[in-house]
Amino acid sequence: MKMNTAVIHAAQKHDPRTGAHVSPIYQTSTYVLPDFDEAVRLNQNIDQGFVYSRFGSPTVAELEEKIASLEEAEAALGLSSGLGAISNAVISQVKAGDHIIFGDVIYGCSFALFTKILPDFGVSYTIVDTTDPNKVAEAIRPNTKVIYVETPANPTLKISDIEEIAKIAHQHEGINLVVDSTFASPYLQNPLVLGADVVVHSATKYLCGHGTAVAGIVAGKKAFIDRCRMPFLQCFGTVLSPFDAWLVQQGLKTLAVRMERHCENAMKVARFLEGHEMIEKVYYPGLESNPGHQTAKKQMRGFSGMMSADIKGGTDAVRTVMNNVKVFSLATSLGNVDSLIQHSPTMSHFDMTLEERAAVSIFEGQVRLSVGIEDVDDLIDDLDQALKLAKK
Repeated sequence: MKMNTAVIHAAQKHDPRTGAHVSPIYQTSTYVLPDFDEAVRLNQNIDQGFVYSRFGSPTVAELEEKIASLEEAEAALGLSSGLGAISNAVISQVKAGDHIIFGDVIYGCSFALFTKILPDFGVSYTIVDTTDPNKVAEAIRPNTKVIYVETPANPTLKISDIEEIAKIAHQHEGINLVVDSTFASPYLQNPLVLGADVVVHSATKYLCGHGTAVAGIVAGKKAFIDRCRMPFLQCFGTVLSPFDAWLVQQGLKTLAVRMERHCENAMKVARFLEGHEMIEKVYYPGLESNPGHQTAKKQMRGFSGMMSADIKGGTDAVRTVMNNVKVFSLATSLGNVDSLIQHSPTMSHFDMTLEERAAVSIFEGQVRLSVGIEDVDDLIDDLDQALKLAKK
């Protein structure tokens, strides 16, 4: 099936007992087993049935199958948040004495995981500009186990060449490439097809699309996903609830049409901001002036609805803009049908120091926009009136 059909029909199950067209929510914590022998079998072969909803449920399993289909993965695992997915995907691959490489621009809490938590357990790291594959290659050590890349990266939309980095990783035995593809969604980019070993998503964002659920996804080879589930999901307890999985499933049905509108609107907003007297710089890979434009064209089917912009006047101007937008909502998160605006230095990337942020172009006068699917003229007018107030 092609993408517009797959987001609706892939892994879709109609209830055989009632004929319900929309999949039911299996809101149960446990499952009654028929006898002792079956209880033993199911606890040893968790993917052949259901025992306890911390290990899996029919609702979550359907979501996992759909994402695996969309990402062309052997299997997928649903978790309780995007950060839960990232943590599971990385920690399941490393131990004390191992080394990871990650990009200099990534989500702030991912940065904190790699720099503040894993080192306490003996895992070292190197931060590199992953837009330069040569720098990735130079950072590899004998004990490197994971190369972790966000592309497009949060919040400056840096684009890394997945195919080239995958080739570098696979020249060394035992190194896996993990790609956070949240900003793209499976509609715009498939990292596994490009050579990555693992893809993660915050399903809270574009996959859900309506701001109603918190969820995460890990997808890759079945053996790896089985390890993520048992023992890591089993012991971390980052279980995705059936209700949240169901909400994401409903959002996925409109992923294709939403992403088309997000991309269309974002391009128009980016071009408007690029020519605005109050804007110093726009970070959007769809613009020909963006250094990642050609790589994005090569590996993506669109440029996403995400962008950042540096506003002249610094924090004071940002405060004025964010306090005076009418259509955009001042809120964290992204990928909703409605447009959101946030101040990355104090919201998504507060875990980084001022110096760490400045070194990777996350400036105090920068806002991140999640461009929704509203009429784009209303979005542009809203930003324009707020920027005019900031100029006074």
